Amino acid sequence: MAKILVVDDEAVDRELVRRCLEPIANLEPSFVNDGEQALESVSRDLPDVVLTDLRMPGINGLELVERLRTEFPLLPVILMTSKGGERIAVQALKAGASSYVPKDELKDELHETIKEVLEVAEATQKQSEVLSSLRSRVAHFEVANDPTLFSHLVSNLVDSLQIIGFGTEADRTQIGIALMEALSNALIHGNLELDSDLRKSDREQFEELLFRRSKEEPYCKRLIYCTITETPDKVEYIIRDEGQGFDPDCLPDPTIPENLLEVCGRGVMLIRTFMDSVEYNQKGNQITMVKFGSESPDSL
Repeated sequence: MAKILVVDDEAVDRELVRRCLEPIANLEPSFVNDGEQALESVSRDLPDVVLTDLRMPGINGLELVERLRTEFPLLPVILMTSKGGERIAVQALKAGASSYVPKDELKDELHETIKEVLEVAEATQKQSEVLSSLRSRVAHFEVANDPTLFSHLVSNLVDSLQIIGFGTEADRTQIGIALMEALSNALIHGNLELDSDLRKSDREQFEELLFRRSKEEPYCKRLIYCTITETPDKVEYIIRDEGQGFDPDCLPDPTIPENLLEVCGRGVMLIRTFMDSVEYNQKGNQITMVKFGSESPDSL
């Protein structure tokens, strides 16, 4: 059973999270009121994931992420964001947080976010028996429209990064999250051609349409193409779908902190925060993501 530590100084918000976590099987939650208590709790009994508010007295969410990144580098942290806290949330993501969920989207988004983060974190913590002589790898994947395959693919890619000695555990976890988001976008908005606005306005209709299109032509026969180039100093991921494409300029600018709470831009925000370079092709059905190793240049 996975253990999650919830950190929030507001009793009302802790109760909200408790109700959101209740239906999730195999998850054992515990609750503390602030960052100081969180550090004490983690030291006593290491959880599998931390879910924290940002605005708290004493040690706030950003400081908590920084401390956990230093003292418990394998422990993933999910942020709870709200209006007015966008800038500190971006800082916390850059400091090592694994993902975030807007507080007003907890009911709809928290379960999937926890599941995704735990899957990727588990992959990064696996001990792989590897050949020390392996210094680079180029791989090509053709992935069916089956989201259950994504975590296995990402696990393979994250393990490969460990094999070649790329980055830290936290780096590899963030890359895994970026890959999951890119693959999900390629499936949902690419091959299945579903609109984020529908997800926000009518989630039930969105889920119904997603299920239907995953079974009917031409959507169901489309593939996601992934090309991966890995070295200890630089990794590049090219992910292409067979959808109609889109205009990336239409997305909310993920570099503007105020757009952090836009559900339709959440995946892009995480990808751009965790990767050093992100580019789309002209059609908008291919994304190229680059991450440099710790001893490489900070950017292109």
